[in-house]
Amino acid sequence: MEQIKIIDVTIIEPRRKHPTIFENFDLLKSGEGFIIHNDHDPKPLYYQLLGERGNIFTWEYLEEGPEWWKVKIAKLNEGEKESTIGELVTKDFRKAEIFKKYGLDFCCGGKKTLTEACKTKGLDVVQIEKELKEVDTIVANPSQDFNTWELGFLADYVANTHHNYIKKAIPVISEYTKKVAKVHGANHPEAIAIAKLFEKVADDLISHLGMEENILFPYIKKLAAANASKSKIQASPFGTVQNPIYVMEQEHELAGDIMEEIAELSNRYEPPYDACTTFRLSYAKLKEFEDDLHQHIHLENNILFPKAIEMEKQLS
Repeated sequence: MEQIKIIDVTIIEPRRKHPTIFENFDLLKSGEGFIIHNDHDPKPLYYQLLGERGNIFTWEYLEEGPEWWKVKIAKLNEGEKESTIGELVTKDFRKAEIFKKYGLDFCCGGKKTLTEACKTKGLDVVQIEKELKEVDTIVANPSQDFNTWELGFLADYVANTHHNYIKKAIPVISEYTKKVAKVHGANHPEAIAIAKLFEKVADDLISHLGMEENILFPYIKKLAAANASKSKIQASPFGTVQNPIYVMEQEHELAGDIMEEIAELSNRYEPPYDACTTFRLSYAKLKEFEDDLHQHIHLENNILFPKAIEMEKQLS
């Protein structure tokens, strides 16, 4: 087996270090790579390579100091693209925690690549990639691999778990936010804004759930049944499944925008120093609501909906 090339950067003349690495990278064929050996973290090289060659490589730390750093750089295969945030979470939902930690949207904004999302927010993509790789070293719970679930079962799971949660949580959170706005609104005007925003997102979501439960999900379950029995699917009154899915995704984005506004107004759900018990509880419940909504929208936008679209095409 051919050994991978190692470039010892420490013995290269300073002005030739990066040019030498670029020259070696340009000579790589798709799927090939080399290892650089350095006496400090070569992270600036990552950004230079990204800026001058584009997102066509992988970057993997093999050793990280304190004396030596080793990084494997490989050229992506022809036609291979960087996974989107949604795809990364679809493969392993545990990575959602990393994205939440850095405020990266993996549900409504799940179609962005990690590089694109980090660039928009000014985040260190190398650090986040490192944390994502650490998740890979931990054994996953196979029962939570939503991507392998049968489509009709997944639709039922979303309705029974996330839809039911929303229906139960809305009256409770609405009561808390309105009470906080009434009692603390004079000193904390953001509480009034939050109560109004939550009322808006609550009304929108209740209507949204009805559309999914009465129209979209039953059709998706028919698709799954037809696929299992190798039979044809009857034409729907709304045309292709893409039509209602497009509407649902638009509504997901609106709900996500409102919850993001609530998060900003509440200082990421951090209660003020003079907050009473109800004030603190309202923020805790809002945070819980947002977390559940993120997983809910991820399961639909990144797994259920794309698979339904593909299944319908196969059955037509």
